[in-house]
Amino acid sequence: MAEQRGRHFVRSVERALAVLRAFSPERSALTLTEVAQASGLDRAGARRILLTLVDLGYVRHDGRLFELTPQVLEFGHAYLASRSLPQIAEPHLRRLTAELREMTAVAVLEGGDICYVAQVPSPKLLSVTIPIGTRFPAHATSMGKVLLAGLPPERLEARLRGVELPRLTPRTITTRAALLADLARVRRQGFVISDGELEEGLRGVAAPIRDPEGRVTAAVNVSLDVHSASEEDVRREIVPPLMTTAARIEADLHLKP
Repeated sequence: MAEQRGRHFVRSVERALAVLRAFSPERSALTLTEVAQASGLDRAGARRILLTLVDLGYVRHDGRLFELTPQVLEFGHAYLASRSLPQIAEPHLRRLTAELREMTAVAVLEGGDICYVAQVPSPKLLSVTIPIGTRFPAHATSMGKVLLAGLPPERLEARLRGVELPRLTPRTITTRAALLADLARVRRQGFVISDGELEEGLRGVAAPIRDPEGRVTAAVNVSLDVHSASEEDVRREIVPPLMTTAARIEADLHLKP
């Protein structure tokens, strides 16, 4: 096998990937010996790679067990972005922004954060934009709550384990119990209205984007001033076109070869 590889082949990269592949949903926390056995490496080699990954933030170590951190999901984000979600979503966002005259965006989940992959500024405030790749804490954003609510219970538990919930405004949810109760409400109603949790005076309204199997893979939202409309007006005037936009993005994604 080795002789079929090019002279450029870097064995250390192969060994590092073997270590990462040793982890799985069934084996999320492993000892050094288990990693070495699963990766086919000796203990010394596996230990050096694991400790390097700890230093880089991709693995955590409690003194006995090693476990992947949410930072490894940055590779998944790059793959998702390359599969043209932003290109598919943008025309729908432009249509929604033109209709509502408010900023719209699409984001995906990366660990405990959301990451913006598409955004259209409000025609009322063209200077206010959020650059692609911007990250915000998921627990304090409308899109983050939609994405967290869409996770299976075991994956949600894993995402929230050890994640801090910093208070960004007086309205930010900062306890795990309160967040789980809020996510249950989001799951029941199928959308979320978040008022002043990320930034005082800012209201976010978000809906899920699902893949053909029904899994929530992204979220779409509208951002507006909390004083520009009552919550009743938002439910009547913002939520329906937002849900329609989410459905249109889903339809186009499902048609993608």
